[in-house]
Amino acid sequence: MELLDVMLKRRSTRKFNDEPVTKDELDKILTSALLAPTSMNRKPCNFMVVERKETLEELSKSKDHGADLIRGADKAIVVVADTLVADTWIEDSSIALTYMHLMASELDIGSCWVQIHLRSRNGEDSEKIVREILKIDDHYRIVGILALGHSNDIPDAHELGDIDKSKIHFLV
Repeated sequence: MELLDVMLKRRSTRKFNDEPVTKDELDKILTSALLAPTSMNRKPCNFMVVERKETLEELSKSKDHGADLIRGADKAIVVVADTLVADTWIEDSSIALTYMHLMASELDIGSCWVQIHLRSRNGEDSEKIVREILKIDDHYRIVGILALGHSNDIPDAHELGDIDKSKIHFLV
């Protein structure tokens, strides 16, 4: 499959079935994250794989809206970036999340990026909530969580005709 085909196929999936994500599939998704570029190749991101249903349930309650789907996922990957290593943690984490999202699509695995940074639950910072759940230090920041699982409910791929080329501007 060509990269453009994978990009068209990549869709957010919020419903998962009971088929487990295999070790080989997970390894490919994590490898894609480790291949993601980072500013000055500092590699500040760590990837915490959550498989325990109880922890998935806790993470699903980490913000007011949009995290419930984690409860039904087979696994979730929390991207935690070390701010002592790089000040580009938002960008570096976002690229890693995108690479994993694309690899999941390539493998026909449902995935959804759950935003954590700048989100809250009942007024409490979602990053703080996730740090407490995972017992990690305050200098780690969390842009998002990638929920993973096989699904019978993956939306159809986009088509090239869906692209809004009016967003492209050539400066001459």
